[in-house]
Amino acid sequence: MAHSHSAQNPVIEQRRVIIRNKHGEKMVGILHETQSKGIVVLCHAFKSTKDDIILVNLAAALEKEGISVFRFDFSGNGESEGSLELGGLYREADDIRAVVEHFSGENRVVSAILGHSKGASLVLLYASKYHDIRAVVNVSGRYDTMRGMDESMGADFMERIKKEGHIDVKNKKGRVEFRLTEETLMNLLKVDMREACRNIGKECRVLTVHGSAR
Repeated sequence: MAHSHSAQNPVIEQRRVIIRNKHGEKMVGILHETQSKGIVVLCHAFKSTKDDIILVNLAAALEKEGISVFRFDFSGNGESEGSLELGGLYREADDIRAVVEHFSGENRVVSAILGHSKGASLVLLYASKYHDIRAVVNVSGRYDTMRGMDESMGADFMERIKKEGHIDVKNKKGRVEFRLTEETLMNLLKVDMREACRNIGKECRVLTVHGSAR
């Protein structure tokens, strides 16, 4: 699929790209190719996909500036292989690593990574672990990874997990979307966003975008 915004702008191609993460799972993404050497990687929120309207609109805006964009489904989401998890934040940060290494192998440069909500937490964790990105954009990232859990899981979710070993989280249609286990919860509790942000190198610029409305 290719299109051009004006006679002065180059033709922009959109194509599917499949990248394997370190666990061998296929991750599916869409590359908005403007022929720029630099690429901005967009990371979606929890239980979302690369086709979230926020990412699609951001990709379109960057296209207009002549910037190539890659939006992809994390493992366990959308078209990508794997299972949906809540607590595997560093595992998903490594999904971003696979994307960065893929484009580096094609002699391209990931110039920035942008994440929305949970995706924002992931790009911050990535920047704290790997120091190869010069610009990170945090859009509505969650500083406290446990905040709001009681709203979605119920006030007694901690007691239920300890008693039953897990909680099956269902969607509005009653279908189980994912299973929250005690191990998953402990992994989530171990994530210290404050400490992670302190470990982001001084050479990396961080832009945080937040609003007051939910």
